[in-house]
Amino acid sequence: MNKSVFAGLIGLMFSVPVFANDSTKIVLKTLASESQHPVLYQLVGQILNSYHYKKIKIDDKLSSDLLDNYIENLDPGKVYFLKEDIDKFEKYRNQLDDDILKGDVQKAFEIYNIYQAHLEDRIYYTLDLLKQDFDFTQNDSFEARREKTEWVKNYREYDQLWYKKTKSEVLQLKADGKDKKTYTDIITKRYRNLLKQLSKTKNEDVFSYFANSLTEIADPHSNYLSPRAAEDFNQSMSLSLEGIGATLQTDNEFTKIRETIKGGPAEKSKQLFANDKIIAVGQGKEGEMVNILDWRIDDVVALIRGKKGTLVRLEVISHDAINKKSKIVEIIRDKIVLEDQSAKSNIKSIERNGKKEKIGTIMLPSFYLDVAALQRGDANYKSTTRDVKKLILQLKDSNITSLIIDLRNNGGGSLPEAVELTGLFIKKGPVVQVRDAFGITKGEEDDNESVTWEGPLAVLVNRFSASASEIFAAAIQDYNRGVIVGERTYGKGTVQNLFDLNQFVMVDGKKLGQIKITIAKFYRISGGSTQFKGVVPDIEFPGIYDDKEYGEAASKFALPYDEIKQMTYNEQGHTKSALPGLKKKHEQRMKNSLEYSFLLEDIDAMKKAKAKNFYTLNEEKYKTEVAMADQQKKLREAAKAKLKEGKTGEPNLILDETYQILMDLEGK
Repeated sequence: MNKSVFAGLIGLMFSVPVFANDSTKIVLKTLASESQHPVLYQLVGQILNSYHYKKIKIDDKLSSDLLDNYIENLDPGKVYFLKEDIDKFEKYRNQLDDDILKGDVQKAFEIYNIYQAHLEDRIYYTLDLLKQDFDFTQNDSFEARREKTEWVKNYREYDQLWYKKTKSEVLQLKADGKDKKTYTDIITKRYRNLLKQLSKTKNEDVFSYFANSLTEIADPHSNYLSPRAAEDFNQSMSLSLEGIGATLQTDNEFTKIRETIKGGPAEKSKQLFANDKIIAVGQGKEGEMVNILDWRIDDVVALIRGKKGTLVRLEVISHDAINKKSKIVEIIRDKIVLEDQSAKSNIKSIERNGKKEKIGTIMLPSFYLDVAALQRGDANYKSTTRDVKKLILQLKDSNITSLIIDLRNNGGGSLPEAVELTGLFIKKGPVVQVRDAFGITKGEEDDNESVTWEGPLAVLVNRFSASASEIFAAAIQDYNRGVIVGERTYGKGTVQNLFDLNQFVMVDGKKLGQIKITIAKFYRISGGSTQFKGVVPDIEFPGIYDDKEYGEAASKFALPYDEIKQMTYNEQGHTKSALPGLKKKHEQRMKNSLEYSFLLEDIDAMKKAKAKNFYTLNEEKYKTEVAMADQQKKLREAAKAKLKEGKTGEPNLILDETYQILMDLEGK
């Protein structure tokens, strides 16, 4: 996690807020540090210095990097701060390291409040601009990405920048057929919503922004987690939480149910449904009903969540209510299992050369482990390996001949689960090496001789397969146990540890949250790190995402790739000897694949789109460009539609090709 911390660290069960078009002027309060923040800031610095893999030095270089990173995180597009602000902040360049030692966070709040004031000013400036008419016959243009552009020097440039920005937003809607009233209403609501969201920013949010700007300098996976963010993180790792089992989102001033989770209390009650609006929450039979209109979504979630077996009362306006009449719904909270992140399987019947084969696929979105349930001795604790083993046994009962483990978009999770999962496919042996900050290397081993699946195996990966996914894929590759197919992986080869900050210090009895810091690096049993470089597939597909923009290589603070001594291990498969033949057949199929040609065209189109940074504000030219793009899109959709003729389901190039690769591997 890097820039994503500035999404608010709200966590697992929330949706993007949408706020009312309120004509009332919204007053933004000046934000300031709270009693725990100086101690926390000092503590975060000490932990990075003492426990981080790099043993971060608190010096002027760190101070300089912190200032730049904080400003970049607040205003990555250089549209809010002026050059005079940046010049003013320059005096702090070599002072922030001293502030860490003193526990002084005043400069962080000063910079944020200036940012907030500019954002408020630009919102009202935009709303004023919408009252006038724009001339779309001029041949001017708008610079969309300003990361490498200089800061605006004065208010004349500032106003010109925002004039073009607003004009661009209007042009997009106008060219889409919206009349002036409609596009004005849409953009007005958009900016008033932004202002309303800004008004709900808390002191803790600002501290989190700044603390994470500090931890990111150590590496992109070290983060400060506020008390609420820490709770969400821990629940996401266990794939469970305790509550009513509903996904919530903000809809104007209301909190609306987006969906109920299958098998959860909300669904079982048969009284709560999607689009129902919750307007008040009460605890137990007699607790006061608290009005939650206009609340932040994370505050609402915190109020509704609670321990298993406790009662919560919700005042609800049903989605089909007549005259908006509300009702009270009583729900007994329970443990909710987040099945969307659990392992799932399916079987594909493939016919080739007159022979039919069944290939099983296990989709694994994350490496999960319910640590709390395990520690309390719950025999039914949830884990990746337990779930996958059950699925493999079920697939074997269905007589599959080959197996695919699909790790695409799997961002990782539990290291022990990655090791244990590897053990389902190999006999006893090392899986990964871990080197700590002191240079001590330890091997993590599978000590179970039994193998759950001995047949042909493929592992699917893409650019967003990271961490534990890379450990598993690398081990399968090093053991020569299966073929790795897809895109080069993310390149996250580091180990993080969570520290409960209340274990170090107490401040007024408050929860202080946690800090997640990098304490070690992963290395393959063959010696190379998965860090930065990732895992290169045996049969590689071109990636649609630029390595420099997505993945570990995108972070300027990422730890580098390096190598250590390889471990002693014995290969347990024959994939490598088959690879030349597999690649040759794969390349031949791709030459004749219309889907593959579409992929290459999509990659080329995306590169061209990213290279374009200036967009016309001339209506006639804009409409011509849009018409051409629409025509190309229609031609592409028509061509893709032909691919579906006589087939069921959506085409999936990489998965479908993996079926063929496994058939080649089987010699069928």
